Amino acid sequence: MAITDFLAASDINSAINACKAKDSFSPKMFFKTVGLSKKTPTEIESVFKILDQDKSGYIEQDELQLFLQNFSKGARPLTAAETRAFLLEGDSDGDGKIGWEEFSALVKSS
Repeated sequence: MAITDFLAASDINSAINACKAKDSFSPKMFFKTVGLSKKTPTEIESVFKILDQDKSGYIEQDELQLFLQNFSKGARPLTAAETRAFLLEGDSDGDGKIGWEEFSALVKSS
């Protein structure tokens, strides 16, 4: 299963290019640009499972840092500040990771 099974390569390129500069990444803007916010819950869940590299049921901080690289191999890692901000925005229960429900809520709010 690949990200491009759910999202158009052109949308992915646009979203990656929009946050090339360090500290320019915004999760909500990225989800909107890449077209994820318009997808069905099943499609969003499939993308979540790709992002959950260790299959723990959560996207943890180390997975968030490599978030963009799941969409495009040559993309940059998120900075420490971007990773922290992403985690704060998505982690509604404060457990230090983003679960499926939290990810879905963040995507839908985009």
